[in-house]
Amino acid sequence: MIKKVPCRTCVITREKLPKKELIRVVRTPEGEVIIDETGKANGRGAYLKKDLETFNKAEKSKALDRHLEVVVPAHVYEDLKKLI
Repeated sequence: MIKKVPCRTCVITREKLPKKELIRVVRTPEGEVIIDETGKANGRGAYLKKDLETFNKAEKSKALDRHLEVVVPAHVYEDLKKLI
């Protein structure tokens, strides 16, 4: 029996990738924006490909702001870049 690999779509590149190759950024019910390394945090999530270029595009285009419906603080982008 083959185990199904959960896939998600990157909000920047629109690529469907296995969940392990993506990073989830979450707006919690309290309105705080966090990087969800477990993939289980409560709140509205958006997936980003683990790639420096993708993070830079997300920062420039403000795509995360639109997907999470909140202004994403600059320190979140800095933390994302440290994860690579």
